[in-house]
Formats: sequence, C-alpha cells, structure tokens
Amino acid sequence: MVLAHFFFFPFFGFGTFLYFLPSIVALARSKRDLLAIFLLNLFLGWSVIGWIVALVWAAKSDVPAAARYYR
Repeated sequence: MVLAHFFFFPFFGFGTFLYFLPSIVALARSKRDLLAIFLLNLFLGWSVIGWIVALVWAAKSDVPAAARYYR
C-alpha cells in the first residue's frame, strides 16, 4: 500500500505538473492573460503545438499598457 503511494506522484503528479507548466509560468509571472493561457493549456495542451504556444505566450513579456496605445 505504501509502495503505491510512493509511485503515485512521480507518474501522475509530475505529468500533471509538466502539462500545466505554461499556466504555472504565467501565474508566477503575473501575466495579465492568465485565464486565456490557462484555458489554452487546458483544452489544447494535449497537442504539442498547443502546449508550446501556451508556454511561449506565458514566457513572453507583456507590453506596457501605455505603449500599446501609442503605436
């Protein structure tokens, strides 16, 4: 029984951590589009392309609000 708990985290916990890594990065960086990144990660993270897009979006720095209006 203890052995089953020992193997539970490495297989399921680490996999879940990797799957939601873009959302975790966005949360740590206080991204303004956190919900959108999370939803993209949740629904399209199973595809490699969706996961990579979410990770790049989470790692990309936000453009300051003032700079968006003066372009």
